[in-house]
Amino acid sequence: MQYLLLIYDEEKKWAAMSEAETGQMFQEYGGFTQAIKASGHHRAGEALQPISTATTVRVREGKTLTTDGPFAETREQLGGFYLIEAKDLDEAIAIAARIPSAKMGSIEVRPIQVYDEPMG
Repeated sequence: MQYLLLIYDEEKKWAAMSEAETGQMFQEYGGFTQAIKASGHHRAGEALQPISTATTVRVREGKTLTTDGPFAETREQLGGFYLIEAKDLDEAIAIAARIPSAKMGSIEVRPIQVYDEPMG
């Protein structure tokens, strides 16, 4: 089964980190990514640009409306994700707990919805 691991951090904490601390986190992320690739769990993963680059889109009464920034103000911001293959939720949680940002933010584990027919 596939799971999306959504990585939430406080961008302010990342901005306040020293160059050495940031380097350490990137090194930990590199090791984590290599480990889940080697184990066959990795399907995809990316970091996201800061929330200041986000645009929220809504369609109301046939009109497309855009707003700069995220939809909601939150303490933690979505900073990236991993798409993984895991045998069950317990294994997905164990993998999520190894993501370096779990030590300072939170990781949301979401199963991928499987449809009988492709959506695209």
